[in-house]
Amino acid sequence: MQKIGILCVAVCLIGLTTAANAQVLKREPPLGALKPGQVALVDDGVCPKGQVKRVVGGDHVKAGGRYQTERQRSCVPT
Repeated sequence: MQKIGILCVAVCLIGLTTAANAQVLKREPPLGALKPGQVALVDDGVCPKGQVKRVVGGDHVKAGGRYQTERQRSCVPT
């Protein structure tokens, strides 16, 4: 039982370390650079101070002149 607890703590710490070391880009990646659902953080000055832009990749497949799943953008706290 103790081993399971230690394993859970280790996994949580790895997750926190990975999130804290997330790379913040200076500009948004070009179309096709993000896979659908992939998230990128961008500090390009669009969001208010203390926030960065969160970009979620779309599928970049056009049907009827528009993308099926467009990129989603929102401002999130840093």
